[in-house]
Amino acid sequence: MMMLITYDVNTTTPAGRKRLRQVAKQCVNHGLRVQNSVFECLLEPAAFVKLKSELEGIIDQELDSLRFYHLGSNWKRRVEHVGAKSTFDPEGTIIV
Repeated sequence: MMMLITYDVNTTTPAGRKRLRQVAKQCVNHGLRVQNSVFECLLEPAAFVKLKSELEGIIDQELDSLRFYHLGSNWKRRVEHVGAKSTFDPEGTIIV
């Protein structure tokens, strides 16, 4: 299933900047950054549950936030892109 994951991490302290790097690293490991704090992730349900748990363990819930948008398997009809950075189809053919 396609997930859109967004986050907002308070970076006013060194600890906040560290949390931001940790959240970004986890998201990069599971998906494609489409904007600064926005990732498209094609995940199996079990992988999503694990990633969500890892991210919840990183953030400070008093200062930071995570948002998970479930786009499902029919996500191509729900995503429209305009502008720079061409889109990437994680289900498409990859040429190396």
